[in-house]
Amino acid sequence: MSDSAPSSAQPYDLLIVGGGVNGAGIARDAVGRGASVLLVEQDDLASYTSSSSTKLIHGGLRYLEYYEFRLVREALTERERLLAMAPHIMWPMRFVLPHSKLVRPAWMLRAGLFLYDHLASNMTLPKSRAVDFRTHSSGRPLKPEYTKGFVYSDGWVQDSRLVVLNALDAAERGAEIRTRTRLIKANRVNGLWEAVLEDRVTGKTSSVRARALVNAAGPWVARLLSETLNIPNSKSVRLVKGSHIIVPRVFEGPQAYIFQNPDKRIVFAIPYEQNYTLIGTTDIPWKEAPGTVGIAPDEVSYLCESVNRYFQTQVRESDVVWSYAGLRPLYDDASANASAVTRDYVLDLDTTDGAPLLSIFGGKITTYRKLAEHALEKLAPVLPAVAGASWTASEVLPGGDIGEGGFEGALARLRRAAPWLSEQLAWRLMRNYGSRAYEILGESGSMQDMGEILGGDLTTREVDYLITREWARAPEDVLWRRSKLGLHLNEAEKSAVADYVRKKVG
Repeated sequence: MSDSAPSSAQPYDLLIVGGGVNGAGIARDAVGRGASVLLVEQDDLASYTSSSSTKLIHGGLRYLEYYEFRLVREALTERERLLAMAPHIMWPMRFVLPHSKLVRPAWMLRAGLFLYDHLASNMTLPKSRAVDFRTHSSGRPLKPEYTKGFVYSDGWVQDSRLVVLNALDAAERGAEIRTRTRLIKANRVNGLWEAVLEDRVTGKTSSVRARALVNAAGPWVARLLSETLNIPNSKSVRLVKGSHIIVPRVFEGPQAYIFQNPDKRIVFAIPYEQNYTLIGTTDIPWKEAPGTVGIAPDEVSYLCESVNRYFQTQVRESDVVWSYAGLRPLYDDASANASAVTRDYVLDLDTTDGAPLLSIFGGKITTYRKLAEHALEKLAPVLPAVAGASWTASEVLPGGDIGEGGFEGALARLRRAAPWLSEQLAWRLMRNYGSRAYEILGESGSMQDMGEILGGDLTTREVDYLITREWARAPEDVLWRRSKLGLHLNEAEKSAVADYVRKKVG
């Protein structure tokens, strides 16, 4: 797949700017309805917000406190659909919520969880229940003063892989995906958009035409409107920085924890990459230009203090082995508190001069598929190419057809088919690629057939797959977005991966 394939003389039905989860989701849905689609992303897929989340597929329990009932109901419904669409990269998880007398009363938590369990119909995950931490296994990591609490269900997702799989499905259905390609300018001419694109690797520019343009630029959505398109808009985004830390595993078991802080915010502690615990997130208003952001020292302290109120094993700032931060482009609803800003989305359609422009404000990973449906419903009256029936609710993402017995059944079949794979490598291939793991293995009959081992269990055959099929172009694409192997490899191994990717890509 080329990032700089020549454009067709015919106009695309849809030019999508932004390769995060919303842009990729819209591309997938639109091309599946028969539209011709070009998606451009200035960096790698999921480079920013969509790889910097807390990685939850959830209704948003705390949003009930802000009366976001429609959003929570939609998110809970989508949670069920997404878990079925990609059971290799998403899975259910139980969350433990200790009761703190300093924050919310127990009756409020109980009422909120009851509503959470019943707000949407046909929920299949286990319902919430009260637990006594003096006897329940989830209480072992907690300080003895926390004796009662609740457990409830939500889901987990490998967020950046979710984006890649949507883009991959879109491409396999006929969409054109160009990463590291920036929209320089676009104008309405004779009822079409005429756009100039820059390949950020070669510096070359090209021109394309499209019947409609979707602004799914995330943190750049307002800037793209005002500076690139020179179009005034009354809606705006509020950028909020969310930061996370990764530390060596703090507790045993598959459960996650959700902790209430005295400032009424919540922080999650989640099992991560088998040997680690993910802790996040913060909510810091961001007034500067969008771009790459990092965690600040006071955020590290805040996250450590948040979990140290609850865990017996204390987390020190020196324990942090990795951190990441991202900007959430929330729709600005004028809330004074960053934590209270709506996580709902707003779709703004501008049909001036007959060339539609749809801008996406806000949104969250859990509702990306429904957002895409709503976006195309909004465009359909002015863009007949996307007026077909919605179809994504029941179609699995690439690799999601893992068969009977769920993930464990699929893993057992993979181990029987390739008994020469180590237990860890078989698990990782199935967890990242699902049924597409067999495409990576090809005709291999031994580890020697998988090529050179670059570090850990990462082989050149797997990296070749990521380059040829998943748009990986740089070491960080492989180590941190297509996988999290950057956590597991030493510096020499990461250097070997970098050297191979640069040699292969050229």
